[in-house]
Amino acid sequence: MRLLHTSDWHLGRSFHRVGLLDAQAAFVDHLVATVRAEGVDAVLVAGDVYDRALPSLPAVELFDRTLHRLAGLGVPTVMISGNHDSGRRLGVASGLIDRAGIHLRTDPAGCATPVVLTDAHGPVALYGLPYLEPALVREEFAVERAGHTEVLSAAMERVRADLAGRPAGTRSVVLAHAFVAGGAPSDSERDITVGGVAAVPAGVFDGVDYVALGHLHGAQTITERVRYSGSPLAYSFSEADHRKSMWLVDLGPDGSVAAERVDCPVPRRLARIRGRIDDLLDDPALARHEDAWVEITLTDAFRPHDAMARLRDRFPHALALAFEPERADEDPLASYAERLRGRSDRQIAEDFVAHVRGTAPDTAERAVLRDALDAVRTDAARAETD
Repeated sequence: MRLLHTSDWHLGRSFHRVGLLDAQAAFVDHLVATVRAEGVDAVLVAGDVYDRALPSLPAVELFDRTLHRLAGLGVPTVMISGNHDSGRRLGVASGLIDRAGIHLRTDPAGCATPVVLTDAHGPVALYGLPYLEPALVREEFAVERAGHTEVLSAAMERVRADLAGRPAGTRSVVLAHAFVAGGAPSDSERDITVGGVAAVPAGVFDGVDYVALGHLHGAQTITERVRYSGSPLAYSFSEADHRKSMWLVDLGPDGSVAAERVDCPVPRRLARIRGRIDDLLDDPALARHEDAWVEITLTDAFRPHDAMARLRDRFPHALALAFEPERADEDPLASYAERLRGRSDRQIAEDFVAHVRGTAPDTAERAVLRDALDAVRTDAARAETD
């Protein structure tokens, strides 16, 4: 059975205020063309269909057109909700849509109810695990601790139990939206850390033939059977070196997996350049970036006058400008942003306490800060589901 694995469409998202809806529509065109050209038997969409819980009307219209086109292909599609989606909203009318071959899996309680497809070699059970916000699904899965590993493990126990009751030789596929250990994040994914832990071990998914992951925006192979497709478009300059693609997965009669990447269309290249403004404006080696979306970091000792306007004379698609003067690390003028770069919310909060009070928080205080950050994120997730 041939599967096309994609995820993280983020319909409605922009890139530094540049609308991407046309580029997202071009990706949908490419998706449909790939399904036809490659003889795909099922499309897998592993979450974050939309960029926010209340998407814009143009994003909803694009999604609606996409569903009609996928249904028109006569090729089944299995789609789960991600942490950016409102599962309840995305799942509206899923029972009716299911009849058209578009299988929306947005309810955690249904994670062990697969879509069962059949090819010449027998049945294939496709299980959709929507994004599981630990604090919100803790009671559903009866876990003692509300953590990502605990709730995903409990969901997978249900999957394995259902699979064990199916005919011998039934092949299995799981769609999940999670941060799996070994994956490389980028700047454009929303933090899903709970209790100081974001990642779950890949072993959580043992016992199935293929795991189609969403959440991380770079295509990557965790194991031969556990993969991220990544987002079809770049959503931050940290993805400048990404090769945006989908996985074309052949699931053999014995459950073996062979996968190859299918490149996605690129609306415009990304580039990150840094240096003094006069050097950037004069360096002939940078001519290759003049048609790219550019992030520029200036290292001049003092902020140049009218910097963005001058830079756009050469780089008309420059979108982001930062200043990192070449100063010693101990220089008190080093920017606040520089000091925070690469630090988590928890680390920033702990450093703030240490700065104000003069002593670092103790173990109990760190636990209070961690719980407070978890509560804020959980409240935001709960609001998106209401």
